[in-house]
Amino acid sequence: MRPGYHAVNAFLRGVFRLVCKVDDRELARIPRNGPLILIGNHINFLETPIFVSWMDNPAITGIAKRESWKNPLFYFLFNLWEIIPIDRGMVDREAFRSSFDALARGKILAISPEGTRNGTGKLVKGKPGVSFLAARSGAAVLPAVFWGHEDFWKNLKRLRRTELHIAVGTPFRLTAEGASQAREVRDAVADEMMYKLAELLPEKYRGAYAFDQPVEYRYLVPAN
Repeated sequence: MRPGYHAVNAFLRGVFRLVCKVDDRELARIPRNGPLILIGNHINFLETPIFVSWMDNPAITGIAKRESWKNPLFYFLFNLWEIIPIDRGMVDREAFRSSFDALARGKILAISPEGTRNGTGKLVKGKPGVSFLAARSGAAVLPAVFWGHEDFWKNLKRLRRTELHIAVGTPFRLTAEGASQAREVRDAVADEMMYKLAELLPEKYRGAYAFDQPVEYRYLVPAN
């Protein structure tokens, strides 16, 4: 843990409480230690700083696009939080090695299967990188979602606080078939993970993973 970790998180919580009403009750369901892969949706810039500062747990790390380090504020925060940079649009082996190492050290690795901000709050197609991490590491996966903050900037201009909601699901693992990582299996596992997120979201946010019947899972099973 780097010097100033808790102080910076406390400062951020104070700032965000001025502009957001964070429903944080379900964060207590997240373990304090890993190895654990935490998957979540990605609407805008708010999820990472709110999640990390509210949890205030040095065991938490995550993955973010390398371009984020060009922003001086994110450069400081992501280095403080030991976030792992990844080059998008390619197979970044160094990022995967760092991720496996973090999990091997008992970290909680936060990552968005969407791979990018969706902007609207509605889920977009998931990418298979997370299924690869879960298969190769053997770590359990915990879904968590955020919603209500897609209009943050609009609310800020009107001097309104934004309500940000958080829901946390139950952990799961890949079946032996899911861990086989054949190409078609990787894509199917990614979709099943996205449905785990969709089940936690209000209907209007489910986007590409809307459903009108209970979802049947072939490649995921409860972790406990």
